[in-house]
Amino acid sequence: METLIQCDFDGTITENDVSYFLLDSFARRDWRRLLQEYEKHRIHVGEFNTRAFGMVKADKQTLLEAIKGEIKIRAGFQELVSYCFMKGYRFVIVSNGLDFYIEAILKELGLENVETHAAQTSFCLEGMEVRYVGPDGKQLTDGFKEAYVKLFQKQGYRVVYIGNGDSDSLPAKYAYRVFATSDLLTYCRKNKLACESFTKLTDVVEALETS
Repeated sequence: METLIQCDFDGTITENDVSYFLLDSFARRDWRRLLQEYEKHRIHVGEFNTRAFGMVKADKQTLLEAIKGEIKIRAGFQELVSYCFMKGYRFVIVSNGLDFYIEAILKELGLENVETHAAQTSFCLEGMEVRYVGPDGKQLTDGFKEAYVKLFQKQGYRVVYIGNGDSDSLPAKYAYRVFATSDLLTYCRKNKLACESFTKLTDVVEALETS
């Protein structure tokens, strides 16, 4: 069985959450009230991002300029991508984050060819529009990451999952092996879901290499 590494982006590949940084900088109303609703599971991630980024009226270039020098990449990311390539593992980023900044950050790292699935963003005079489209081409309001885990498994892959947040807890349950940090690590330990902790992404490489 072939191995696929499914990796989150914000808070996993990056040390800070890019979308939260942009919302703090550009949202015109109190977007954190929506965040509280999302964290209490009263609204799904699709509704959260649609409504929160609807408060942002800045254009794409302004947003990309704002994140320059502000986003720290977690140590070991390039090593992880190189290791997967060397081993013949398929490496895929599946993120609730927004495609335009993920693509820009990967391009800056020289990794623009990394397979990525994220929220689709469009810019218009009224502001930003955000939507999630699943593997079947249908729009989703929830379950974006889980949909890809299930797809990859149907394709015959053994899925190794890497994540950090609350939205990673459900997809992690489907994975063959889980690497966790931050809120996902707390969730896994509390719910007795087998996982391995990491601080740097080289920790993941070392664990994969030795087992």
